[in-house]
Amino acid sequence: MTGDAPRSTTASRATDQPGDTSPFALGLLLRQAHWRAATVMTEALRPLGIELRHFAVLIVLVNRGPTVQRDLAAETGSDKAGIMRVVDDLEREGLAVRKSVPGDRRVRAVEITPQGVEVFDAAHVAAEPMSEQLTAALGPGEPEQLRDLLTRFTYPAGGEA
Repeated sequence: MTGDAPRSTTASRATDQPGDTSPFALGLLLRQAHWRAATVMTEALRPLGIELRHFAVLIVLVNRGPTVQRDLAAETGSDKAGIMRVVDDLEREGLAVRKSVPGDRRVRAVEITPQGVEVFDAAHVAAEPMSEQLTAALGPGEPEQLRDLLTRFTYPAGGEA
């Protein structure tokens, strides 16, 4: 009756190495890719005196305009204390200011300053060669293909993120 024995359904085990075929492989690869990209972009931002967490807030402020801290936290995946520290840093460097919100004295909106816009623009210039370095191992058209695939993966058409 050996034919009645259940077949082993054990999937391959996660190794976090190239060629990993475990159910965790995609997530592990994305984590490694994030760390690599974050390391490279951190180096691009270092001469400007900001970190990725600061740049993430500047992105929101450039795209949305003045934004309350609660919304900044949600947009950047930060918590209340973390976003306060980042905004404190940006204010100290003259890159952003807190302003009262008309009609609600308890709420403060954060606004990017002209100096913040200059640093934001300088970050793009500094990141260009680093971005090319990051994708140097890819062939012609592959950086764009990777960006397209990651965009579709991150923002599925049905809005199911």
